[in-house]
Amino acid sequence: MKLVLGISGASGIPLALRFLEKLPKEIEVFVVASKNAHVVALEESNINLKNAMKDLRPGATFFNEQDIHASIASGSYGIHKMAIIPASMDMVAKIVHGFGGDLISRSASVMLKEKRPLLIAPREMPLSAIMLENLLKLAHSNAIIAPPMMTYYTQSKTLEAMQDFLVGKWFDSLGIENDLYPRWGMN
Repeated sequence: MKLVLGISGASGIPLALRFLEKLPKEIEVFVVASKNAHVVALEESNINLKNAMKDLRPGATFFNEQDIHASIASGSYGIHKMAIIPASMDMVAKIVHGFGGDLISRSASVMLKEKRPLLIAPREMPLSAIMLENLLKLAHSNAIIAPPMMTYYTQSKTLEAMQDFLVGKWFDSLGIENDLYPRWGMN
């Protein structure tokens, strides 16, 4: 299976890193981080994003966001799934309106036109009517809208357990088997 992880410049970059870390090793991973993602990672978490991604997934293929001629920008390359974590509202608007001027939005547009799973994890609060309309348009285009919302029923005691719940739910939405969080009704 081939999966693209797009990391936009919204708050919440550690969630993308946890997603990358927990992906099953047999999945071929392609990563595109926006210029703003690198800035936000450093400002919010003192993380060198380039080094962190390579440490977590040494076998992954990493692309520059401006490389719109990359293999993953074509439907014929056969990417199976894509996740954008976190998804800035700027990135959401680009995808909704068909602006494919960077590799993340271009790859997302390809996923939509090819009817392949595209997960969007929007990171904004509160949401304006325009933002909600853009997310609704993506949902109508078969994108999976899965914001990182906390839960309490799992009785998570650590930040890592909360992150694992979110990553596990995203994996569920993409059809990736996992045991990252306790399932409701299962002891």
